[in-house]
Amino acid sequence: MPESLRLDRPAVADGAAIWRIARDSKVLDLNSSYSYLLWCRDFAATSVVARDAAGSVAGFITGYLRPDDPRTLVVWQVAVDDAFRGRGLAGALLDGLWAKVAAARGTTALETTVSPDNNPSQRLFASFARRHGAQVAHTVLFDAGLFPDDGHEPEVLHRIGPLT
Repeated sequence: MPESLRLDRPAVADGAAIWRIARDSKVLDLNSSYSYLLWCRDFAATSVVARDAAGSVAGFITGYLRPDDPRTLVVWQVAVDDAFRGRGLAGALLDGLWAKVAAARGTTALETTVSPDNNPSQRLFASFARRHGAQVAHTVLFDAGLFPDDGHEPEVLHRIGPLT
């Protein structure tokens, strides 16, 4: 991670910047700006932002604990602002979020879904698993037929664990 960046807990005031980074990624499913404000309020303990020296958001991960399996952290979205890509920030965000949530909540597994054509995300989570000495299990969580007729690809569940 670049020295000029630091990891932090998201605040409601970060919601607009997080929405913009998600929008500008052109690959994430963009949620409403309102949902990012709620995310920063209600799920800040299981999410993380990277801030530059001026305090602006350079990247983020939104996550939550699975209600029926609270020892599993689900990563919802990962995005890095264009100006900060290619520096290992996504991996640093993921490692930092995992360390924070595991220490506070005793989590032992991480889950995320990735569409089959999203090679950068597949590499990010495979790399995370290798760094933490964990296995990755892949199963289709949501088949393409479950989505409305919008051409959405299936979402493949990546379950990483056990993690310590």
